[in-house]
Amino acid sequence: MAPHLPPGAHRALVRALAEVQRRRRGGVTVTGHHNRNHIAPLGRPLAYLLGADSGQVRAKFRMPFETVEVVPRHWRREADVLRVVSERLGEVPRCLADFGTWSVHLYLEGSALADVIPKGPIGDPKLRALADFFARLAHVPCEALPDPPGDWPADGDSAGFLRRLARFTEQRVHLPNRPRFGRLFEAVGVPGDAMDRFLRSVPDLTRRPFTLLHTDVHRANVVLTQVEAEERVAVIDWELALYGDPLHDLATHLVRMDYDEPERERMTGLWADAMRKAGRPEMTAGLDRDLGLYLDFEHAQSVYPDIMRAALALPARPQDAHFEEAADGVCRALRRAWRPLDLGGEPLDERAAAQALRRWHTEDRAGGAPGKRPRDEPRDSGRGGGRPPAGEADEPAGRRQFSRRRGAARMAFRRPADGAARLDARESPELPELLGGRERHGC
Repeated sequence: MAPHLPPGAHRALVRALAEVQRRRRGGVTVTGHHNRNHIAPLGRPLAYLLGADSGQVRAKFRMPFETVEVVPRHWRREADVLRVVSERLGEVPRCLADFGTWSVHLYLEGSALADVIPKGPIGDPKLRALADFFARLAHVPCEALPDPPGDWPADGDSAGFLRRLARFTEQRVHLPNRPRFGRLFEAVGVPGDAMDRFLRSVPDLTRRPFTLLHTDVHRANVVLTQVEAEERVAVIDWELALYGDPLHDLATHLVRMDYDEPERERMTGLWADAMRKAGRPEMTAGLDRDLGLYLDFEHAQSVYPDIMRAALALPARPQDAHFEEAADGVCRALRRAWRPLDLGGEPLDERAAAQALRRWHTEDRAGGAPGKRPRDEPRDSGRGGGRPPAGEADEPAGRRQFSRRRGAARMAFRRPADGAARLDARESPELPELLGGRERHGC
């Protein structure tokens, strides 16, 4: 803290200088699915007030969006989690200042794994580094974290934790969107009691100690850095962190990394070995059975947003190819969720799914389907911008990849060269952030 300044004056001065820096021309603005990040040097006065090494240190000026939640947010302020995590995991960039509606974070130089290896095997060294990350995360003292919600399951209540996740899917993802999409869910074979079916099929889970979970370790959130010619792995974006069963963190990682089967098995074994070597063997209790249950839940809970994403990606005047592409996404989600949801029989084929999507699209465009019409969406002029220099990632590179995919869901058929009609901003999807969230997770 700068000398001779009362805390209130110090904070006001920091905010004023940070406001200037985040609005200054230059730097790079990158739009993610939950935040807009302006990446620029701190500048000498602000660096001095924040205790940074120099004014050339780069920071992310981070402005969150209002988003539709498709996974629970345990703590509303990412800065509260980062304060604890960055003290224990030194590679995690710390939050320099949090003003409630926006914040300033150190920027991590490196390359996003999503850019270096966008798909396919990542190799044993990186697998080992990620397993080590999870083991170190298990040593973050939970008493140092903000208190969880008052009705959160008690430490070790793994069954209660999974039920809580399933209830969130039902109450915050399925039911609020059923007025608009309920007929489509039913038409493709997902009944109204799908999550109840899942819960009825789940046996009691083994009790495991709760720990801090990241819940979103995928390729765009893994940054590769170089320290004295040695490659290091860092995990960014802690806004979806939870307190709960460590097998949930492993399951979300396995699904969202889209490992092939050999690397999925290898990562599971390395994760268990790392936990034992770190002195936390109790985290692996019931691994052989319960990990499969969490993997089933990942596929079950994603069926709603995956179907909605496919439907909302359709342009105003879709052609056969658009319905075929959307049906392919719907059928992929159904095939993965069919057994976990205990739906019986066989899932729809692509032809039947395309017909269901045609009916839904016609009703929705005509206003015949219940629920709200799509609301206006801000135009793209303020929602992102340049590309950071090569080799600098923290979010930009990997996030850009996922952000482009989200854009494809929201705006893809605007270009006449694609042979499709333009999609006016007033006709854009009602749930762009929901689409982005699932696309970002890759599931």
